[in-house]
Amino acid sequence: MKPESFEFVSGGERVVGLLHLPDRRPDAAIVLTGPSTSVKEQASGAYARILAAQGFAALAFDHRYFGASGGAPRQFENPRAKIEDIHAAIPALRHMPVTRDLPVAAVGICAGAGYMAAAVAEKPGFFAFAGVAGYYAEATPESLASARRQIERGLAAERRWRETGMAESIPAVAADGGDVAMPLREAYEFYGTPRGAVAAYVNAYAVQSYAYTAQFDAVSAAPSIVVPTLIVHSENALAPSLARKFVKGLRVHGEIVWLDSQGQIDFYDDPRLIEPSARAIATFLRRNMPAA
Repeated sequence: MKPESFEFVSGGERVVGLLHLPDRRPDAAIVLTGPSTSVKEQASGAYARILAAQGFAALAFDHRYFGASGGAPRQFENPRAKIEDIHAAIPALRHMPVTRDLPVAAVGICAGAGYMAAAVAEKPGFFAFAGVAGYYAEATPESLASARRQIERGLAAERRWRETGMAESIPAVAADGGDVAMPLREAYEFYGTPRGAVAAYVNAYAVQSYAYTAQFDAVSAAPSIVVPTLIVHSENALAPSLARKFVKGLRVHGEIVWLDSQGQIDFYDDPRLIEPSARAIATFLRRNMPAA
């Protein structure tokens, strides 16, 4: 079915999404969030389409500062704002007749898995959580010391923004790397080429994001998660050791499904990874569905 336009408000800003629906009554609703700097037409939308085909109402949306959603500065990667957006999506689904009475699950991809983990840990509302190729960032004294210059650069950019309204930005990706937000070559091969770039995607990153992303910790959220959790990962994806550490920190039932990938980014667009990931999620959610 053609996805329906879906809008709600978070932090006083308009958030724009697409609600992908099955051709029958949905089994449950799913809120998805995707990788850093991404928009709903990319990875989160790809998973939403497959999950809708498997019987779920799946919401992919542009977070504040990105895509069709409001907020300034643009391209501001702020984990706290993204977590607030996720929380705001739940009551919005409760206002829609098609999803009003459905249990709601949480699915995050890459950095979005870390943000989603924190959202699930902080507030009730989700009956299960699944992370796909998640980057479960950990803020340690060593990582914070290593990121000190980045954090200081982000704070300086934040001050200039507040004082002048002028936001400093750098490319999200570039063919030759350099001063970019995502220096991985495979990130450029997705976001910087027709393979993954879409009309709504802007190849830019607000520098003040560093003041927030470098200090974000997803691993510490694990002990506070009280719902069943599924982790889909690969030994070739980003930080499999952190995925293991995240699961080890859970105090509830946690499962890991290991898939074979070339790297991280093929989880975003390769049907050979998206389809088995979505099947694993669908099976997991049905097994943990709350009693009617």
